[in-house]
Amino acid sequence: MGVEVRAGMFGSRIDLQRTRAGRDHHRVTFIELFFDLVFVFAVTQLSHALLKHLTLMGAVEAGLLFLAVWWVWIFTCWITNWLDPERTAVRLLLIALMLVGLLLTTSLPDAFGEKGLLFAGAFVSMQVGRSLFALWALRRHNKRNYDNFLRITAWLSASAIFWIAGGLLEDGARLVLWAIAVAIEFAAPSLGFWTPGLGRSATTDWEVEGGHMAERCALFVIIALGESILVTGATFAELPMSGAVLAAFGAAFLASVAMWWIYFDAAAERASRRIASSDDPGRLARLAYTYFHLPLVAGVVVTAVGDELALSHPLGHVDVKTALVLLGGPALYLAGDMLFRSATVKAPRSHVGGLLALVLLAPAAGAMTPMTLSLATSAVLVAVAGSETWRNRRGPRRAEASVP
Repeated sequence: MGVEVRAGMFGSRIDLQRTRAGRDHHRVTFIELFFDLVFVFAVTQLSHALLKHLTLMGAVEAGLLFLAVWWVWIFTCWITNWLDPERTAVRLLLIALMLVGLLLTTSLPDAFGEKGLLFAGAFVSMQVGRSLFALWALRRHNKRNYDNFLRITAWLSASAIFWIAGGLLEDGARLVLWAIAVAIEFAAPSLGFWTPGLGRSATTDWEVEGGHMAERCALFVIIALGESILVTGATFAELPMSGAVLAAFGAAFLASVAMWWIYFDAAAERASRRIASSDDPGRLARLAYTYFHLPLVAGVVVTAVGDELALSHPLGHVDVKTALVLLGGPALYLAGDMLFRSATVKAPRSHVGGLLALVLLAPAAGAMTPMTLSLATSAVLVAVAGSETWRNRRGPRRAEASVP
């Protein structure tokens, strides 16, 4: 009871929550976009780290760090879905998170080396600190969400032990402890943050403004695609001009355009309308936007690595690691987008065809050059985008033709 009273005493007297706009949603604020700049740098750091350590262990480490970066961003996205970023206190929270996030991002290349404790400390500070702020902001104004954040804080505090312990240790021990920490954090939402004495949250308890959540995640996809464009342009600018380099450059650009087209041509807007009109937007936000966007964004990052390899050595030999990134990036993207659509709109058949085409390309990859394999995988993405566009345009015509 004493803890409850003290929490009430120190809760914010001003209601910092967003005012709900019914089925409409608030626009993404400039401070949210400013906050995202840190994650532009984070995505760049991750792709460069993977390119520098393109081994099985390097991929595992980069994958774990990517999960952490996505998790800290998506949890902040949930916070700004509930709290109003135009309020001074919330704005200052985002600026503080940017500062700590910049420390986290700069430590990424050496997170499994000398900067492990810096990375862990920054990550824990962002996760736990942000949740404590939410407790302070909600205590007097939203009991149900306050209880939700008590559960969230308990889970994040438990994972923090493994993050910090991993930062203090080295090599394999660090990887194991951080993997446990990631498992705890990723399992928590699916378990409703069940906590002894507090029970679990229901998705209907999460008062999500679906349109805002959809727009935030769409902007993160833009961040990832922007990083891909930057990598392509920066690499191309440093290379001597040749037909092979130009072809690889064109393939990389086509892949970025096709990935944008696949996500944004119609699916993103339809999914936004779906979650905005849902009776349980919290369930869709957890599944489609928190979990299923992960492989989608990871696919963009891995594709950027493959594009850089193809640009740097367009006529070289396609070894196993080159084939894995050139094929694996588009495959991850299509699989993630297929899961996302399955949860929000409808499972797309074109994506299954695209994934099958990538599988069929795998046995022939060793006989290709990086340039030709990049052209082939880009062609698959373009074909999927074209098929989706044809189906989207054909649907309305069918509906019009059926009207007497």
